[in-house]
Amino acid sequence: MSTTSPPASATSARSTAYRPSAAKRAQVWLANHFAILSAILVLLYLFLPVAYTFAFSFNDHGKTNIVWQGFTWEHWQDPCGVPGVCGSLVTSLQVGAISTVVATVLGTLMALAMVRYRFRGKSASNVLIFVPMATPEIVMGAALLTIFVQGFANIGIDLGFTTIVFSHIMFCLSFVVVTVRARIQSLDPRIEEAAQDLYASPMQTFWKVTFPLILPGILGAAMLAFSLSFDDFIITNFVSGNENTFPKFVYVASRRGIPAEANVIGFSMFVIAVLLVVGAQFVSSVRASKVKE
Repeated sequence: MSTTSPPASATSARSTAYRPSAAKRAQVWLANHFAILSAILVLLYLFLPVAYTFAFSFNDHGKTNIVWQGFTWEHWQDPCGVPGVCGSLVTSLQVGAISTVVATVLGTLMALAMVRYRFRGKSASNVLIFVPMATPEIVMGAALLTIFVQGFANIGIDLGFTTIVFSHIMFCLSFVVVTVRARIQSLDPRIEEAAQDLYASPMQTFWKVTFPLILPGILGAAMLAFSLSFDDFIITNFVSGNENTFPKFVYVASRRGIPAEANVIGFSMFVIAVLLVVGAQFVSSVRASKVKE
């Protein structure tokens, strides 16, 4: 029994009929790559100010650093060329380091207490810990200014470095508690129970089991606290008095054009932060690969 194949003209007509048009192919391609394109656009939007900061750190400007005048290496060779810029940077680093250490220690202890222990007022504490995070900074700054003027002046503490540190510890504390508490809640309590079954004391269990497991969360909270402290302007402007931090210096300088030296320092801090994050990710991946082995 013989079969006959359809004519070649009919086959080509059928394939042509089912071939999608150029517009349809473009829609399919856009649908498949929409997430990637959106991510690229968001990254371009986020890094555009960083690119501007990097570019204008080489600007051979005169009185103002607003219009591009020409290329120069001078500002990178002497970042402290503008009076006050490096002094304000040192102040911000000192405030950030002190407030980060204190807020991280207190916040970690608070997180452990709120997750592992029962005490009166625990539910209220879980709610109140979010109040500093939800309060507008301008309101918090005005309230802290009133407290410091009326309270600290009576004991001989004026507005300045000390009041900045107290303020930064206060608003960094909530972020540390929330970050570390999330890490503690993700731990399996059976790991600590196993350590205690092997005759480990509570202190040994904490330092050899609990602390290494929550250390990534503590380090992440510390980095977050430092970045918030270093970057803060609104609260610092209320409570700093005559003390000058780097964000406050940039704000004052912006009225006449931010000097290129400030762009050099700002971009350098950005690069350091990126290197720290990349380094942390690399260490985590190395540890994960060792665990799999």
